Amino acid sequence: MLYAICAVVVLLGIIVFLIFPSNKNQQDRKILKNSFIAHRGLHNDKYPENSLSAFENAVKNGFAIENDIHLLADGSVVVFHDDDLKRMCGADKKISELTLEEVKQYRLKGSDEQIPTLKECLDLVDGKVPLLIEFKCNGKKESYALCEKANEILSSYKGKYFIQSFYPFAVQWYKLNRPDVLRGILASAFYKEKLPLKLAGALMFNVLARPQFVSYEFMHAKNVFRSLCVALGATPIAWTFRKAEDTEKYKKYYDAFIFEGFIPEK
Repeated sequence: MLYAICAVVVLLGIIVFLIFPSNKNQQDRKILKNSFIAHRGLHNDKYPENSLSAFENAVKNGFAIENDIHLLADGSVVVFHDDDLKRMCGADKKISELTLEEVKQYRLKGSDEQIPTLKECLDLVDGKVPLLIEFKCNGKKESYALCEKANEILSSYKGKYFIQSFYPFAVQWYKLNRPDVLRGILASAFYKEKLPLKLAGALMFNVLARPQFVSYEFMHAKNVFRSLCVALGATPIAWTFRKAEDTEKYKKYYDAFIFEGFIPEK
C-alpha cells in the first residue's frame, strides 16, 4: 500500500511539473479580465474573417481582436487562418508556398478584400484594442522562423498584444526571447485523438513553454488538466463561443471569451 501511495504522489508531482505555468506578467493579465475577443476580427457576411474590414469593425465596436499569422515562402508574415486558400479564396494553394506578391492576387470570400499582412493589421488597429495573435506553424524550425519574422514586425508596435499557439515551440520561442510578451498555449481535450494530441490536451508540453495563460475549447471547462493548470496560476481563456447564452453558462470558468457570430453585451 505504501508503495502505491508513493507512486501516486510521484506521478502527481511529475504531472504538476509538466503543466506548471508561469506566473509572471500579472499586469498584462488584468487587460484580459472579463474581456470579449473577436475571433478573426468582428466578421460577418459583409466583412470576411481576418480581413482589414473585420478588424476595423472590431475596433469600432471596442472589442479586442484574435487573429492568425502564417509565414510565406519569401519571409513575409500575413494574417490568415487556414493552411491553404481553398475555403477563403477558392484556390488549391498552400499559403506557405506562396510569396506576398502571389498572395495579394487573391480575394477573401468573393469580396474586394486582400489577405492582409501583419504590418497592415497593426497599422489599422494602432493600439486601439488589444491583439491576441495566434501563430500558425508546425515543428520547431518552422515555429522559430515565424516567431523571428513576426517579432521583427511586432517589436516596433506600440499597442498591446499577446501571443498564443497550439504549437509549444512557438510559445517557447517567446519564453526564451521575449519574456515580456504575455504568452499562452492553445488546446482542447482531444479525447479521441492520437497520443501526441492527447498529451497536448493534457497540457504536458507546458514544460517547454511555461505559458502564462491557457486558451482552451470552452465546452471542456471541467477538464482536469485545464482546471489544474488554472489552479496553479494560468489565466483561463475560452474559444470559441458562437452563442451568447454559452458565455453566460461558462463565465465562472474563464476570464476572457473568444467569440464570433454574435455581439456580446460588455
